[in-house]
Parts: sequence; C-alpha cells; structure tokens
Amino acid sequence: MSRLYEALRKVEREKRSPKGAFPDAAQAVELQAAGAAEPLAPENGRAAKIKAGANSRLVALQDPRSLGAEKFRSLATRLQNQRNQRDLKSVQITSSSIGEGKSLVSANLALTFSMAYGAKVLLVEGDLHRPSLAPLLGLPEVTGIAQWWEGPDDDLEQSIYRLDELPLWFLSAGGGSEQPSQILQSARFAKAFIGLSAAFDWIIVDSTPMTPTVDSNLWSRLVDGTLLVVREGVASVKALKKGLQALDNPKMVGIVLNEASEFDQTNYEDQYYALRPPKKGPEPQ
Repeated sequence: MSRLYEALRKVEREKRSPKGAFPDAAQAVELQAAGAAEPLAPENGRAAKIKAGANSRLVALQDPRSLGAEKFRSLATRLQNQRNQRDLKSVQITSSSIGEGKSLVSANLALTFSMAYGAKVLLVEGDLHRPSLAPLLGLPEVTGIAQWWEGPDDDLEQSIYRLDELPLWFLSAGGGSEQPSQILQSARFAKAFIGLSAAFDWIIVDSTPMTPTVDSNLWSRLVDGTLLVVREGVASVKALKKGLQALDNPKMVGIVLNEASEFDQTNYEDQYYALRPPKKGPEPQ
C-alpha cells in the first residue's frame, strides 16, 4: 500500500498548491453565509429501530467482540487522534469506484463512535443517486433529504431519526433524487448542514464514489475531511488518482483497505446495488 499511499498524497499536495483548483468564490460565499445557522436539537427528532439482517455485516452492532469490530474501534481512535490536532467533526466516506464497501464502513464507523465512545453521531445517507444505508439498517421507508428539499419547511431536524435509543441519529436520502447536485451545492442545504455540525460530535457521510458523479466533490466542500475506502483487487492507482483529481480539496484523513462489500455493488447508469458473498473485514491503514 505504500506506493498507493504516496500516489494519493502527491495528488493531494498538487491540489493544495497555488496552481490547484479550489472551491469557487460563489461557493465560499454560500458557506460563509451559512455560518450563522442555529444548532439543531436532534433530541426532538423521531425514533427508529435498526432491523439489520443477519448477513448485514454490521459487526460494530452485531458482533462487538469480533476482529472486524476491533478494526473499526482502531479506525475511530485514529480519527479521534487527528481531531486533537485539527478541526475534524464531519467526514465523508468515499471510494474511487463502485463496489469497494464505503457504505458498510460508514455504518460501522458511526455505530462504533456512538456505542464504544458514547459520542453523539449523525450518520448521513449522502448518496442521493442510489442510497443504500437505509436498507442496510433495515429502514427502507424513512423520509429524508429529498422530502425536505421538495417541501417548504427549512427545519431539517424533522427528517432525523434516533436509532435504538443510542447516541446515534440517521439522516436518510429519502430515496433517489432527480437533482442531487442542485441540493448539495445550494446555500439552503449548506446552512442546514452547518446547523447539524453544531449539534453533533461527529457527522459521518456515506458519499458517492468519486466517479462518475460530482457529488463527492460537492460533499468535500461541506465536510472537514475525506476518508477513502479502497478495496484490494478493485481499485487501481490510476482510478484513485483520477477520482482525487476531481475533488477541489480532498482534505484526506486516511485510507481504509477493505475486502468487504455488500451494499455498494451498483452500476450508476442503469441498475441498483446487488449483493455479493461477504469477505473478510476492513483493515484501517
């Protein structure tokens, strides 16, 4: 993984150089204006029960003494250590392409922060094209971002569900959206997201892969850091570099080498996620 890691770091350094691309001025103004958002009160949200299947591979919840669960605790600890050195509250989980296990990592990391560390966590189903977190958690019909966007109410708090009375809340995509990029780059959503940031210890966003959509780039402008999931045998250095070049400012916080993928198998052009037999758990790098 050393060659891969150095390649990714090189791309990120180039992005941070004066010649690199940065968020445009309009985006900066939107985020600055959103800074005055009032914190939300998630305790007033609705409650929901996790109904994950036996093969869901939510090891943090279903098998907390397993090696896989321990790996997620190690990952959470590393992120917490980074937080002691820099501003780090919201993290998007992405990958270079489909089928690398980012949704599974997102769910387990959020569960780990809330169950093992007692942190107040918001898990966001940030893939507005082909959302998969709600089915993974056994919550197939919850409303979320799509309904909030279509309605007149600016109170995103009403779309948040508290899960199993844990210090864990869930913001669903609300089903596939026809205009995800319009939502993610709007001042309205930026203001609501900053309000969420003030209400939680951690926000974990299950984003899209870096290609072929632009959504992970839009999320990178909203979050404090990006965690990249790499599935050995699926991702290539070329694909990873191409994906990172599409991000204005990757703000990389780490790489997870993952051999597990259950809910990330999709063709973004014409089909939904499909299942694959489970493999061994993730290894934080």
